[in-house]
Amino acid sequence: MKKMKSRIARICLALCLAAMMAGCAGTEKKEEKTGIKIGVAIYRGDDAFISSLCASLENAIKDKEEKLGKKVVVNIADAKNSQSSQNDQVDDFIRKGYDAICVNMVDRTVAAVIVDKAKEAGIPIIFFNREPVEEDMAIWNQTYYVGTDAREAGELEGQIVADAWKSQESRIDKNGDGKLQYVMLEGEQVHQDSLIRTEYSVKTILKEGIVTEKLASGTGNWMRSPAYELMQEWIGQYGSQIEVVLSNNDEMAMGAIEALVENGMSGGNGPIVVGIDGTEDGLEKIIKGEMEGTVMNDARGQAESILGIACACAEGKDPKQEVPELKGQYVRVPHSPVTADNVQEFIDYKNK
Repeated sequence: MKKMKSRIARICLALCLAAMMAGCAGTEKKEEKTGIKIGVAIYRGDDAFISSLCASLENAIKDKEEKLGKKVVVNIADAKNSQSSQNDQVDDFIRKGYDAICVNMVDRTVAAVIVDKAKEAGIPIIFFNREPVEEDMAIWNQTYYVGTDAREAGELEGQIVADAWKSQESRIDKNGDGKLQYVMLEGEQVHQDSLIRTEYSVKTILKEGIVTEKLASGTGNWMRSPAYELMQEWIGQYGSQIEVVLSNNDEMAMGAIEALVENGMSGGNGPIVVGIDGTEDGLEKIIKGEMEGTVMNDARGQAESILGIACACAEGKDPKQEVPELKGQYVRVPHSPVTADNVQEFIDYKNK
């Protein structure tokens, strides 16, 4: 009987030792985790600004790795403008145990579904460019947004037009009626920036005491081709009556410029064109004199904030220590006006 008890005791001791060793091995394996995995879901990869932001994000990884002393892996998934596809991509990031998830929503009004999933999985989530409604942001305190102030963008765009009118009224006011006749290229109607940029660009011009007349407006969905088609239609309808083309972004402005060039109305022969984003194409058109100005939407600054918050959260740190611009759950990266006077400065900034 004593031998049996002794044998049982030895077996129990061996099992305890094995369990302790397994526990230590699990701890060791956890401690060996030296990298950070970040999933990025974008609404569509053929959007010029989002493409620029993703490139800036990838360029910022090396500096972040050197600072942290560990590998940072960023996986970018393109939803191709499908919310259901984006939901699946987020599910995949969660299933694979990513440390942080960054989302450029297809439909910003349904972000609650993604926030709920991230909260349940305990994975911090950073939205960018397409801002969720406040109620969805409030679901979880590990939810963040990186973007800009759309009102500021609209005001700066309007100010570029107002300044041009005051200094070049005789050139811009082709019919000499003292009114600024304009057409407006708008982004997606569901995108908050489109509505606000449109409103405040015109309000700013009016505040400067300039009388305006809207000839036409249309939705180009941020894209070049639809804007080109709209501009061709407006040229056919209004021709030289168009004195200013206001565009919610540079990519649509590029479509308008293509139509103006085809109709011999570019540069000094036609209306001035103003956009928002400060894309490479936009800056190039300013250099060529085919675009009056743009408003720099700092893709690099936004990418650095996104990466900073994601890495800080992945390491269990307060993201505000990494990104001082973070106010509560939000980062608003400032805009800058760009014209022929300072365009080279922004070209140099982009090329750094």
